[in-house]
Amino acid sequence: MATLVAFNAHPDDECLLTGGTLARAAGEGHRVVLVVASDGCMDAVPEGGAPRLAELRAAAGVLGAHRVVHLGYADSGHGAELYPDPPDRQRFLRADPREAAERLAGVLREERADLLLGYDRNGGYGHRDHVRVHQVARLAFARAPVPRLLEATVPRETAARLARLLREDASRLESMFLPRAEITHAIDVRRYAARKQRALAAHRSQTGGKLPGTLVGLPPRLFAALLGREWFHEVPRGAAGPAAEAAVPRP
Repeated sequence: MATLVAFNAHPDDECLLTGGTLARAAGEGHRVVLVVASDGCMDAVPEGGAPRLAELRAAAGVLGAHRVVHLGYADSGHGAELYPDPPDRQRFLRADPREAAERLAGVLREERADLLLGYDRNGGYGHRDHVRVHQVARLAFARAPVPRLLEATVPRETAARLARLLREDASRLESMFLPRAEITHAIDVRRYAARKQRALAAHRSQTGGKLPGTLVGLPPRLFAALLGREWFHEVPRGAAGPAAEAAVPRP
């Protein structure tokens, strides 16, 4: 049995690019650990806990994950303005990336992880918290004795085709995700697509959005046809040492 640690920016991110891989790994007997940087809250955490973390735990149960860890940061938001930190914690983007990497590395050491999942260098579609996940994952990979790092992505060509099918703007994808030539792993997860769709539906607060709502509402066979494959770029060990440290900005 291997241990896979998936590092994500916000609750629900674990479903879209890696949900099938996580469900497949759990279904084949491996230990799956979900680590999320942000709790998805823009303000102070309400009494009773962050609602989106509760949704994450529900989705983790659907995927078969064994543990959920929140690194303790707040959502940085996605817009021109970076709002002040809430009174009870830092926004992920304002945190020292090296401190965040050490928190993640601590989980990797504790779990004796065999594989870490992060995001590609563009943070997928470019959200600033996603770009920071890419940076922090590479730093943690350099610090912890985890043998492999795979960065979740989508071939740009495939993403553009999917965007057109969903009537989204495909032109902005030119600087997002990775070109097909950089893909090292394509995972067939069609057998686990129904579980992936149910896990996405567990994030009830997000399914009112155009893309999540559309995906949750698709007929299962169409969902499997569109999202039944997941892609990764494997990071060579040499790319995650001093170069990773130098690439991350000081807070």
